[in-house]
Amino acid sequence: MERKRTPQREARVREVLSKRQKDFTLIIDNVWDPHNVSAILRSCDAFGVYGIHLYYTESQWPELDKKSSASGKKWVERTTHSDPAEMIGGLREQGYQILRTGFSENARPLMDFDLSVPSAVILSNEHSGTAPELAELVPDEVYIPMQGMIQSFNVSVAAALILYHGFTQRFAKGMYDTPDFSAEELDRLAADWLAR
Repeated sequence: MERKRTPQREARVREVLSKRQKDFTLIIDNVWDPHNVSAILRSCDAFGVYGIHLYYTESQWPELDKKSSASGKKWVERTTHSDPAEMIGGLREQGYQILRTGFSENARPLMDFDLSVPSAVILSNEHSGTAPELAELVPDEVYIPMQGMIQSFNVSVAAALILYHGFTQRFAKGMYDTPDFSAEELDRLAADWLAR
């Protein structure tokens, strides 16, 4: 069933697209639980992330249902990768700093990083950690400081906290006030979104 194209809906779509950040992204590394993936996508939408990167070698991208928590997949673009060097190299060529979550002695707290610059953060499967081939390519580790007995957050909670950190830094610099996309890109994307 085709969605009604009302002036209000078109205005809302254009408002949201005008705040999307092209150069702030996540790399989802073999996160298989559909509830976690849905929650990550919802946080991406909430904090203005335009698109994410998927790296799945040990498991399949989970099938997401159509519940409201899964609806983030409708509004967040996804790019699938199978070659880790090509993915990381391509982002580096575009000027991205690339971080991965971890707890080694070289890991630095989230507050040490400026996510207002082009940034990609790898979020991995909670049980197996970062895929070794990605860890080899990305030495910079970030962790979220915690004050309790438990050492790590659920991956979807970690995603939300990292995205919020980046959002506050970008918001403080007024980066949501000026569209990342050209007028032509906004027109094309709005037409696509309105058809969804």
